[in-house]
Amino acid sequence: MSDAKPETIPETPAPKELSPAARRALAEAEARREAYRADEAKRPREIGGRGGKEPGRYGDWEIKGLTSDF
Repeated sequence: MSDAKPETIPETPAPKELSPAARRALAEAEARREAYRADEAKRPREIGGRGGKEPGRYGDWEIKGLTSDF
């Protein structure tokens, strides 16, 4: 028999209460995401494209490990 002490589980703190402004900001961000997804769903799918997000938005284009700036 060993003298090992039982492990104790650390208490998790209660989640902080969000301010009304923070709740409003989170709701606005979710509404923007939903609008973006709805707009994206309406667009036609690209056939044979490179896949992923629009490269022009990120300032470079990468294909097979080669990147070129616009």
